Amino acid sequence: MENSPTSGQLKVLRSRVYRGPNVWDYGPAVHLLVDLGELEEFPTDKLPGFTDALLERLPGLSEHTCSRGHRGGFVERLREGTWLGHVAEHVALQLQQEAGHDLRRGKTRGDKSRPGVYNVIFGFYDERVGVAAGELAVRLVNELVVPTDDFDFTTELDQFLRLAGRTAFGPSTAAIIDEAVSRDIPWTRLNQHSLVQLGQGVHAQRIRATMTSRTPALAVDIAGDKNLTATLLGSAGLPVPKAVTVRTADGAATAAGRIGFPVVVKPLDGNHGRGVILNLQTEDEVRRAFPLAAEQSRRGIVQVESFITGKDYRCLIIGGRMAAIAERVPAHVIGDGTHTIAELVDITNADPRRGVGHEKVLTRIAVDDAAVELVREQGYEMDAVPPKDEMVKLALTGNMSTGGISIDRTFDAHPDNVEIAEEAAQLIGLDIAGIDFICPDITAPVRETGGAICEVNAAPGFRMHTHPTVGEPQFIAKPVVDLLFPAGAPSRVPIVAVTGTNGKTTTSRMLAHIMKSLGRKVGMTSTDGILVDERLLIKADASGPRSARMVLQNPRVDFAVLEVARGGILREGLGYDRNDIAVVTNIAPDHLGMHGIDTLEQLARVKAVIVEAVPRDGYAVLNADDPLVRAMRRRCSGTVVWFSMEPPGSRVRDFIDEKCRRGARAVVLEPSDRGEMIVLKQGRRAMPLAWTHLLPSTFGGTARMNVANALAAAGAAFAAGAPLHDIRQGLRTFTTTYYLSPGRLNRVEVNHAEVFVDYCHNPPGMHRLGEFVEGYVRQRQGAADHRISRIGMVGAAGDRRDDDIRELGRAAAKYFDVLILREDDNLRRREPGVAAALVEEGVREAMADGARCRQVFTVLHELEATRHAVHLANPGDLVMLCVDQHAAVLAELERFTHQANAGARTDDEQPGDPDLDPQQLATAANEASAADDNEWRAAAAE
Repeated sequence: MENSPTSGQLKVLRSRVYRGPNVWDYGPAVHLLVDLGELEEFPTDKLPGFTDALLERLPGLSEHTCSRGHRGGFVERLREGTWLGHVAEHVALQLQQEAGHDLRRGKTRGDKSRPGVYNVIFGFYDERVGVAAGELAVRLVNELVVPTDDFDFTTELDQFLRLAGRTAFGPSTAAIIDEAVSRDIPWTRLNQHSLVQLGQGVHAQRIRATMTSRTPALAVDIAGDKNLTATLLGSAGLPVPKAVTVRTADGAATAAGRIGFPVVVKPLDGNHGRGVILNLQTEDEVRRAFPLAAEQSRRGIVQVESFITGKDYRCLIIGGRMAAIAERVPAHVIGDGTHTIAELVDITNADPRRGVGHEKVLTRIAVDDAAVELVREQGYEMDAVPPKDEMVKLALTGNMSTGGISIDRTFDAHPDNVEIAEEAAQLIGLDIAGIDFICPDITAPVRETGGAICEVNAAPGFRMHTHPTVGEPQFIAKPVVDLLFPAGAPSRVPIVAVTGTNGKTTTSRMLAHIMKSLGRKVGMTSTDGILVDERLLIKADASGPRSARMVLQNPRVDFAVLEVARGGILREGLGYDRNDIAVVTNIAPDHLGMHGIDTLEQLARVKAVIVEAVPRDGYAVLNADDPLVRAMRRRCSGTVVWFSMEPPGSRVRDFIDEKCRRGARAVVLEPSDRGEMIVLKQGRRAMPLAWTHLLPSTFGGTARMNVANALAAAGAAFAAGAPLHDIRQGLRTFTTTYYLSPGRLNRVEVNHAEVFVDYCHNPPGMHRLGEFVEGYVRQRQGAADHRISRIGMVGAAGDRRDDDIRELGRAAAKYFDVLILREDDNLRRREPGVAAALVEEGVREAMADGARCRQVFTVLHELEATRHAVHLANPGDLVMLCVDQHAAVLAELERFTHQANAGARTDDEQPGDPDLDPQQLATAANEASAADDNEWRAAAAE
């Protein structure tokens, strides 16, 4: 251990895949949290032979610039000494380079709280390849430090490259995607093969290889029936060979005699040239060929047609216009006078451009029985040495999939031939068609030379045109994308991302409501589920990246409002590449101590990801009252729209007014003797929007949190281009009813008491909710004929820190006379009753310090706690239920209402009075709590 480690290993503590912008990078990336252990003491300059061994295995690393900014910069770092986490990053990138993925995005950062632990981040194009590259990179680094007998890098690299080949798009799909990316059209892979969505929402188009969402299914069926295709083309006067369909070998022989030899036998509905046998001269040859063709036919039907002599040309027609022409030369080898035919095949297959199937631009030549027989017909055996420059065919058809090559002839074709090919594609009805010509020379009219159209293909391959063996490549993906997205056609839907600690769900709903009034089909994600055009598609916590992708794939959506939670960003990043508008409501202590987020500054850094995802022509709507949110302006590439609750003359308002004088936008409050007015400011213009007390969601202006949410929603709608009168109308018609805003300040009347249902679950939210209770009671107290008591039901999520849970109790005790403590259904790894006990500790600490609360009960089950809170209320009292399952609670409240209206309440269910003997109330509540606690413990034990 004095000079080198003997057993140290780089260990992966955690692996994450970010599928969009994230806290580390602007694009998709793999994140490895690695622990160097004792290797922290051994940078590369202290590992004898490490650098040379690494460069021997991956010479491409010498091209990496690293932080030096010039070729060979990374090698310099290796020689000078760098840590192995940094090495693993570069190895993972180089492995992807070996697989043909040109990537240079990567970084390695140490964990300040844990020496020897590093965050290794590197980009990827294909997720599976990126993950595999990271795994192999770590294994290679460890192998070079301490060699083992069970690791062969050559074998491992070969397996990795095979994986990359299997997951890679074929040349046709890749060409279309590359063209789409060059036009800033987003794309999403929908399966493990070649089904891809281009664009978003209502603008989305789909492709599968070269078949598009605009390809008519009927045209594909017609093209798949070769006999029907020939009949339709022939009836239109286009040159086609004579053809007959048969089901038996005898029928094929009879048809061949009727057509006249030589003939071709092919499967009626085959593809890629499989089962096609050419130039058959006798009935016996036809009978022998029949089973080979029938084997490749899905329906067992074979077509016999006249053999047209000449060269094989593929004309690619896109959108009714000729895009490219290639001459296809069958698989063959050229003699050199030295090597046998078998050796020449091996030499040809060694070409790096050749692969298996369609994975590369050329296909390896397969030597099967048909190839051997064809060679024999040319007077050779496979072990024969053909004369120099003599061509020996190994296939009769010129299909690329059987090992053929292509020669570009795009600008050589005679105009008559081009017109015939275009007309054939239009007759069949294909938007993208491959027209196969057989003729002596494409430069001469086929009607004069005796050529014909032998096939019309749906979903034709592009690689013979994009990567011709001889000639210039044709950029044929451009007309395909032009077909799907004509000039000026949009491919993206506007995306508004909303984040923050509190208020993001209500802000999202307000904005969606405004845009709905404009006739937009809004797709929205939130903690309550996924909604499209106000229809609930999925009921779940849908504030993560997967839900965002579901909305953007929905073909009805033309405007997306996405609630973005901290957890989703940390887990997978964003579910898209950028958002047009980012809204940040506030940053407050919640979820701290989870996933490495311990401070408000770290939490703000996570939520700022949506601000960093704003393009130059986008907007960030930021809460100027929150210093952490205000600082996010430095991370925004677009325009900032400020919103503030601060009055004129305050420091924040002076800041905003100064920005507006320079042309900025803002949404602020302007007080007057008639109330507060929401005002939109742009430059020196001030545009009144609405009185806060006239907005139903603010309950006469007392719900200050909803005033702030309205400011944020108005700013986002203004940035999205909504007219002022539509923004005003949207805010005036948005209410906190269960239909528009489930679980967010929903008001119902139960037994003549006012009951509010809200999702409040953290101390900052409780303070905002408590301020509403103060203002609302103060507003009502003058008209009440008795003192209004305040009854609250609260509960804390079990995954919060103990101090945060106690703080929730302290905050609640400040605003309510009576508190009922409950727990969520999901205890989040806590024992039943533990979270409620922590809340009670906070409540009693506050009560000891003189807080408003006078009584506290623990009723763990939410519905039982709801019943208890309602039973305690007198007519006119206010009950605030902070719930977990709002639907169940609202249903229970509805049951109470129906019972009251039907007169079904028993004496035992008469409402109580918190001002009565506290001992009586405490005894009843504790009995209910004990019974409920025993029931939940039994359930947990089961």
